[in-house]
Amino acid sequence: MTTPPAVLERLLVRPTPGEREAALPGDGLVAADVVMDRAFTVSAPPVRVWPWLVQLGKERAGWYLPRSVEGVVPSSRRALRRIEPELQGLSVGDVIPDWGGADATFTVAELEPASHVLFTSTRGRMHLTWCIRLKAAGPDSTRVHLRLRLGPVRHRRVAHSLGGLVDLATIAGLAAGLEERVTNEAA
Repeated sequence: MTTPPAVLERLLVRPTPGEREAALPGDGLVAADVVMDRAFTVSAPPVRVWPWLVQLGKERAGWYLPRSVEGVVPSSRRALRRIEPELQGLSVGDVIPDWGGADATFTVAELEPASHVLFTSTRGRMHLTWCIRLKAAGPDSTRVHLRLRLGPVRHRRVAHSLGGLVDLATIAGLAAGLEERVTNEAA
């Protein structure tokens, strides 16, 4: 049995050369030693993808994974499979807990509905920005581009290799889980 090309594209979460070179919100905020770009396509227009991304996060809707993976996650830690109106009020200045440690948080620095959200954070002496940008990729699809910028980073090779592997797996799971949700919502 072969895997359909659309499924492979979501699992690879590879940005195009143009996406890698594109300026994104937050690029000038951190003198980055490490930059990780990921991108994937979702089968829904930006206006339908946006509500899912707004509620993303710890102590919010969770981190979307496909049903096949969530089956091994304790039910109390599984992500929502619906849009929750009370989680749609994300605003600049909001602080969202993160899984990166007990005190790890993201602060919403910039928000443009159905376009992008920019988060900032400080972890010890390291600063980071994380931008999620949506761009129409056709009448019924969205290109989701995520850029994580870290600096200063003490161990760049470790951050690129090990951190890059964790980021790749995390975003590949998000891509598949988000696709499941927007597809099931439309059905």
